[in-house]
Amino acid sequence: MKPQVEDLVQTRLPTANGEFVLHYYSNTLDDKEHIALVKGAVADKEAVPVRIHSECFTGDVLGSRRCDCGEQLDIAMQLINDLGYGVLIYLRQEGRGIGLLKKLQAYNLQDSGMDTVDANLHLGYLADEREYNIAALILNDLKIKSVQMLTNNPDKIDALEKLGVKVVGRVPVESVANDDNRGYLKTKAKKMAHMLFEPNKK
Repeated sequence: MKPQVEDLVQTRLPTANGEFVLHYYSNTLDDKEHIALVKGAVADKEAVPVRIHSECFTGDVLGSRRCDCGEQLDIAMQLINDLGYGVLIYLRQEGRGIGLLKKLQAYNLQDSGMDTVDANLHLGYLADEREYNIAALILNDLKIKSVQMLTNNPDKIDALEKLGVKVVGRVPVESVANDDNRGYLKTKAKKMAHMLFEPNKK
């Protein structure tokens, strides 16, 4: 059977970064709760600003300074709100797909000297295990014709294009590096080809 998503609930969601309509999706691939925050009319539109954000409990909820995830989430939501239309898809794939427990174990390995990529590999995982099948299905369900990706990650663009999503542009989502995440960001730029500039500053 072809993978499917179903938009079960839509509800108005006022946030610190503007008002959105939250779409709750069920799917046939996993038992996780994926959502889409939609601003304005996006159906049948071209070049819709889209952020696909993977869950980061420590960054998104607790405001961890070890990564830039929470800041990227805020920046993307504010940008979509300012533009007056767009979509933020929130995928439940914590720790670049390895889960919260393993991510926290990777943090300890990073504190002992490994970088974020080597820590994942040491634990027996790939550097990045995220998948974007559900995101592509959600974009199709929302009837979006093409997207401008709010991302610094070229692999994310490649993955979506392979899934049939028409990507017509990219918008950077860069936060300011701090002393706790500068090494992490440098590793993402050097080893994972993320398009970042700030980490190289002292």
